[in-house]
Amino acid sequence: GVVEACLLHMLRRRAAGFLRTDKVAALFTKVGKTCAIAGDVCKKVQELQQQVESRKNQPNGQEPLKRQGSTTSKTPVLTPQAIKHIWVRTALIEKVLDKIVQYIVDNCSKYYEKEALLADPVCGPILASLLVGPCALEYTKLKTADHYWTDPSADELVQRHRIHGAHGRQDSPSKRPALGIRKRHSSGSTSEDRFAASAREYVESLHQNSRTHLLYGKNNVLVQPKDDLEAIPGYLSLHQSADSLTLKWTPNQLMNGTLGDSE
Repeated sequence: GVVEACLLHMLRRRAAGFLRTDKVAALFTKVGKTCAIAGDVCKKVQELQQQVESRKNQPNGQEPLKRQGSTTSKTPVLTPQAIKHIWVRTALIEKVLDKIVQYIVDNCSKYYEKEALLADPVCGPILASLLVGPCALEYTKLKTADHYWTDPSADELVQRHRIHGAHGRQDSPSKRPALGIRKRHSSGSTSEDRFAASAREYVESLHQNSRTHLLYGKNNVLVQPKDDLEAIPGYLSLHQSADSLTLKWTPNQLMNGTLGDSE
């Protein structure tokens, strides 16, 4: 969306052509007449749009029957957001968006007014340079629903942080804090084993995820929930998100999956 806003900034009416409802499509189509890379993107976008339209027009249940025994690739399922930005998205996935923007910058006088962002002698080349990084990435693998459980453990994240920050912290202890997760010998009860596995998964999701960064962790931190109860040892961790710091504590019994009758 940001890239599209830059491409549409002070775009000439002639460059937009008759496709006023989709100026980005008009720009790519016009650039594709003189730029071979943009022309290839135009062909791929048109193919995707035809496949999406054919999927919409196909009655429910008939498409799978048609594709039985077919070796052709499955029609891609595009979200409304992906369809909205299909031109820039396709160029990005094909790793040519930076080259197309650079071509537009080099020939900006054909498509933009003098005050346009891409016509600026500094901002135009900078935008093309910034797109080199995103175009070098692979967009074939996305995070799945179980990516939380495949991340490194909180213990390993703490160790990495200590190794990374060892040169700047001379007073930090050399011994890393341990999570204290111990394997339980199966007592023959599958329900207990399932509970232990679910407890470990809960701990992993509690102490790490894709939105926060683990700064510090320490085991056997005592917490007294009430005045008349004994202090309970647990795992303490400090997390940093985009706008806040969060302190979390989990009892060792829950970490080990051995809650038993404890409340």
